[in-house]
Amino acid sequence: MNKEQYTHQIQDNDTINIRAELEKYLIHWKWFVLGGFFALVAAFLYLRYSTPKYNASATILIKNDKKGGLSEELAAFGDLGIVGGASKNIDNEIQILNSRKLISDVIKKINLNITYSSEGRIKESELYIKKPILITVDNSEELDSVFSIKILSKENFELFDKDENKVSEGVFGLKVEKTNFENLIIKKTKHFNDDYLENVIKVSLTPIDRVIDSYQGAISISPVNKRSSVLSLSLQSAVKEKAEDILDELVKQYNKDAIHDKQLVSEKTSTFIAERLKDIGTELGRLDDNVKKFKNTHKITDIESEAQLILKTNTVNRQKLIEARTQLSLVKALNNEISKDDLLPANLGLEDPNIAFSVNQYNKLLTQKKRLLKSAGEKNTVVIEVEDNIQSLRSSLKRSFSNREKLLEINLNNLKREAGRYNSKISSIPTKEREFLDIARQREIIAGLYSYLLKKKEETAISLTATTVPNAKIIDKAYGSNIPISPKRKVIYLAALLLGLIIPFVIIYLRDLLDTKVHTKKDIEELTSIPFLGDVPHSNTKEKIVINSSARSSTAEAFRLIRTNLDFMLPESKDNVGKTIFVTSTTSGEGKSFTSINLAASLSLSGKRVVLVGMDLRAPKITEYLEIPDRKGITNFITNESVTLDSLKFSIPEIPKLDIIASGAIPPNPAELLMTDRINKLFEELRKQYDYLIIDTAPVNLVTDTLLISKNADMVLYVTRANYLDKRMLVVPQTLYTDKKLPNLAIVLNDTDLKRGYGYGYGYGYGYGYGIADDDDLPWYKKIFN
Repeated sequence: MNKEQYTHQIQDNDTINIRAELEKYLIHWKWFVLGGFFALVAAFLYLRYSTPKYNASATILIKNDKKGGLSEELAAFGDLGIVGGASKNIDNEIQILNSRKLISDVIKKINLNITYSSEGRIKESELYIKKPILITVDNSEELDSVFSIKILSKENFELFDKDENKVSEGVFGLKVEKTNFENLIIKKTKHFNDDYLENVIKVSLTPIDRVIDSYQGAISISPVNKRSSVLSLSLQSAVKEKAEDILDELVKQYNKDAIHDKQLVSEKTSTFIAERLKDIGTELGRLDDNVKKFKNTHKITDIESEAQLILKTNTVNRQKLIEARTQLSLVKALNNEISKDDLLPANLGLEDPNIAFSVNQYNKLLTQKKRLLKSAGEKNTVVIEVEDNIQSLRSSLKRSFSNREKLLEINLNNLKREAGRYNSKISSIPTKEREFLDIARQREIIAGLYSYLLKKKEETAISLTATTVPNAKIIDKAYGSNIPISPKRKVIYLAALLLGLIIPFVIIYLRDLLDTKVHTKKDIEELTSIPFLGDVPHSNTKEKIVINSSARSSTAEAFRLIRTNLDFMLPESKDNVGKTIFVTSTTSGEGKSFTSINLAASLSLSGKRVVLVGMDLRAPKITEYLEIPDRKGITNFITNESVTLDSLKFSIPEIPKLDIIASGAIPPNPAELLMTDRINKLFEELRKQYDYLIIDTAPVNLVTDTLLISKNADMVLYVTRANYLDKRMLVVPQTLYTDKKLPNLAIVLNDTDLKRGYGYGYGYGYGYGYGIADDDDLPWYKKIFN
């Protein structure tokens, strides 16, 4: 058979036997049991000493009325126009909630940059609710340090650094000396008790920026759905109460910040009105003094009554004149304020609704810009967009103010001309009365403006109080379940069990995948067409000869079965001469000598005359295997004609009826010696004297010695060792069999595993109580994994 035919045969036989594949793994069921057991133990230890994490969540409603309407709490003041606002962008509010500024306020409020933990035998447990001590130290927000405090008594303690070196001793409540900290003071809390004596409390100081980074990524904020302004806040922590406090404090700081932003407009308006009231009050007082002085000087008591009739026709015009001047004064004041890049007073009663609306929009944009700057830089795209809108609206307002001022001046001039026409009609009034009317008219204008500003001052005060309503309504306070979210016990146990089963499976699979050795009769039958004579199971005893008259082991029964099979393989003898059986192998170490000796012993036990001849002249193994001294043998017989075969024969006590002839000294030219006529004479003499000649020959893949004398063989036993010979080497005996270089070739598989039979029946010793029972001699660890 050539290589192509051999490869084709392998491919044709490459089919899957499901039962054989399953047995390949089920035979190692102990591995799977132990793998699952150790995996579950590892999972138990992991769960026992891992730190569980709890999830806390809170729900809030962002008060976000459509079209800038007011929330329910401020609806009563809607007519004032001060507390109105546009709808809020939920994404912006999420960014503000998760801003560094707000999280920094939370950290500072509940001192999250200082953590306390109790040291255990395996792990550390954080102390949050019932911490026995509290520390205060200067610049704690910038420190990055770890130290331990050993509580000695109710008054004293020792301080250790992170390397467990003693640093200092101290008294609770007093400044600790000899440290690198400034003004370090350690105080007892209400949770301090005798249970903490001799305990060690570990304290960690972390820079606040690093704490902010950790919580920014840990806090999850998201709307409950796309159309809702309800936000869900969640945080995972090893301490449930800590996560709850952080979320509650975050909402509190958010409302505090939002209230502060709302109050800015009202405060600015109140300041503006107060300043105007001060100036107008001074002017009104001066006019009151002028009226008083005029009346005292001219002794006039009731000029208004005397001029009532004349002034009736001028009343409407004068009222319009007052309103025009008031509007003009307000427009000029607002025009001056807009240049200061600050919030504008809102709802001062401007007649133009567009200007009033633009002022409100301008204030809202300024407020939005300030809030965004808390969580984003000036180069942020959203901030830049808001700034562009502010600049655009500011330019628009300036143009509106300028246009309105010109329009009011034109209207005021028209009213003045109209007033001049009326004044010409009352020219008959005495000069004194006319002068008094001028003074009274100016006073009336100022008094009207003063009353108007007083009204707005009260409205602003009301709105300033109303804006303290929180921006976020708490639907659910932070709550954390007592059931940890991680690690999940059932998932961990299931994963561990699967891993414990998969690892042995992978090991077995990889071992078999990478294994190219011959193991079973099936491997022989799949890769060769050579007759299979039998297999020899692994022997766990130290005896060299495993078969005798009383032996019932699986190995001994295997040799008896091979002895029986020989009768079917050996040809009928001619001239009543002995049958010659060569024993060879591919390489050394396959148990060729072991097979030769025990096969010869088996044949001799059947009452036959048997001789065992060592013909491996290059590496004699018979005497070495039997642990007897080297002696003369075949080499001496070939090289010295005076040496007879009878002088070379010997026997051993274990098998007294078996004659043995050793190989003798190792010659320098074994191949040439085997080609001499003395070899033919040797076989002729032995065939006449014995029924069976067992010839232990050299490996055929290493030297040509066996092939040189193969013509003298009636049968060749080709020994292949399981778990030793590479399957690819089976091409050697197959080629010899195909080319008929070795006569009547048959394979014997040596050192097979009884438990790796894959259903092919390696249970020798059936009915005798032996066989696998040989495992009693194995160590305990081999019994488990054998």
